[in-house]
Amino acid sequence: MSDQNPYEKLGVSEDASFDEIQDARNRLLEQYSGDTKRLEMINVAYDAILMDRLRMRQEGKIKVPERIRFPERLVQTPAKESPTKSEQLSSAWLQRIIDKPTPPDVFLPGAWYLGLSAISVFYQAGGDQVLQLALVLGVGIGIYFLNRKESKFGRAVLLTLLGLIVGLITGGLVAGLLVPQMTFISLTANQFSTVLTFILLWLISSFLR
Repeated sequence: MSDQNPYEKLGVSEDASFDEIQDARNRLLEQYSGDTKRLEMINVAYDAILMDRLRMRQEGKIKVPERIRFPERLVQTPAKESPTKSEQLSSAWLQRIIDKPTPPDVFLPGAWYLGLSAISVFYQAGGDQVLQLALVLGVGIGIYFLNRKESKFGRAVLLTLLGLIVGLITGGLVAGLLVPQMTFISLTANQFSTVLTFILLWLISSFLR
């Protein structure tokens, strides 16, 4: 067997491709994994073929694959990190609560809340009783439009009441800062807070579900 050339030792022809040569080498290494002498012979034959191919490349007879000439360029790209479990849960939670409304889903509650805001601002004869009635209607409207989307009444009530509380608290805090500066319009702190609450309820009923 020592009289065989490197190609014969690997069991490939002299015009075999690099992939065929490499497959033959790997197959023989696996076949003779316990034979140290045979493994050394296989590796020597493989190295001899590589040297022969490089020599032939220098003479312009063949083209050596890039992975033989420049093995250092074979850098594996790092695997793309998969989203963590917490990120997946966060994304799923947002998809469950955020809605992609159609124009009617935006404009219909918007028209109702715009009308209630106008009543709250311009109808001052009824005082706080009108504001309270408008807020009650606003809550009912918010619950209706939220419940209409997925028929989850409890969730609609919870989101609407949350919007009502946040709106009134935020409106009361902001009104103390802005209303005294708004000398161009006769607006009380309660009216400002009510209008701000309607805006928040409109956003909730339109863009949440």
